[in-house]
Amino acid sequence: MLDIQLIRKEPGRVEKALASRGAEPKALEEILKLDEKWRKLRGEADALNAKRNELSRKTGELRKKIEKEKGKEPLYPVGMHEMADRIKAANTEADKLKVKIDSLLLTLPNLPHESVPVGKNAEENKVVRKWGEPRKPAFKAKEHWEIGEELGIIDFERGARMSGHRFAVLRGDGAKLERALINFMADFAVKRGYLEHITPHLVTAATMTGTGQLPKFEEELYRCERDGLYLIPTAEVTLANMHAGEQLKEEQLPLNYCGYTPCYRREAGAYGKDIKGIMRQHQFDKIELVKFARPEDSYVELEKLVKDAAAVLEALGLPYQVVELCTADLGFASAKTYDIEVWLAGQGKYREISSCSNCEDFQARRMNCRFWRKNKLEFPHTLNGSGLAVGRTMIAIIENCQQADGSVEIPAALVPYFGKKKIG
Repeated sequence: MLDIQLIRKEPGRVEKALASRGAEPKALEEILKLDEKWRKLRGEADALNAKRNELSRKTGELRKKIEKEKGKEPLYPVGMHEMADRIKAANTEADKLKVKIDSLLLTLPNLPHESVPVGKNAEENKVVRKWGEPRKPAFKAKEHWEIGEELGIIDFERGARMSGHRFAVLRGDGAKLERALINFMADFAVKRGYLEHITPHLVTAATMTGTGQLPKFEEELYRCERDGLYLIPTAEVTLANMHAGEQLKEEQLPLNYCGYTPCYRREAGAYGKDIKGIMRQHQFDKIELVKFARPEDSYVELEKLVKDAAAVLEALGLPYQVVELCTADLGFASAKTYDIEVWLAGQGKYREISSCSNCEDFQARRMNCRFWRKNKLEFPHTLNGSGLAVGRTMIAIIENCQQADGSVEIPAALVPYFGKKKIG
């Protein structure tokens, strides 16, 4: 959520920043109009309160003086009841306006950090570095879905039969590889200083609102109507909400959390994209990394986050590139994002496997998470990134490590978890 004080003081700057993301300014205009009315009502209520308090004080002094004289009736303030009614009416109207303002604020995306390149679409994202040489086998490389079916480790037909489009069954070594990657990534994150968590997969609307999934992405979420709960699209939701409504201490920061969860996404806007394979599923596994940091440290922590996520790929020997997103391609809650894209030999191109973002105080405001510093409460900055998306890492291993005989070699770092050196 954006700071209403910033909107009041620098509406032009906010409008320009939102425009750079392609966001409509209508909500901003409405917020400014409602806020002006709200401040006027609050001013009237405060003035009436001050007048009532002064009148009560003077009346109290007179009452004491008069009541000393026998036979005199007690003196009560004239018009106090009417004044109280006017104060109540002003406060009631102000509260209604505040609800409207807050609901509109929830629809506004975060403002891009000043270092984010301005751009109109993903084509204007900037590659900032590469690691490893893209693998180009001497034979005709196959895509993961072909290899998976030939080895009998991915069953698309039965997945679709049970659950519909964008579901698959991992069998035998496919299931084992998924499990090995989960354990490898979780241990990897813990060794790099992240505290591991197992969190709920079902959360309330308030929890989804805290990280920005609601109200913006209602159509992307799976909801359990009967219980009013949502299936999480990422462990970012639960890990970031660990301190919702809490007050931390400055010395606790930074906090580094990690967690494995299945993730559930309707992919409502992805019709026709990645139809084949397991690149874009409704249910997938992911290790998530989340940080809580002091505002002045958050961009240093972002660079660390990217390195931590990329280090998983380096350990597995998978080539990748880091891409800085332009303003128009930023996620709703993000102020700055780096995507990590892994090379896929079968597809012959880089594909996103992790997105590392600094949300600054955007989520903390929505969650009302604060920290004490010098007897003052401040909002921490929250950061998140995949470390990594497990299914896409499996795709990268299958495609990059495929052999001419149809088998797949397992990266050396993963062999202790998987138990053997190849599939097939």
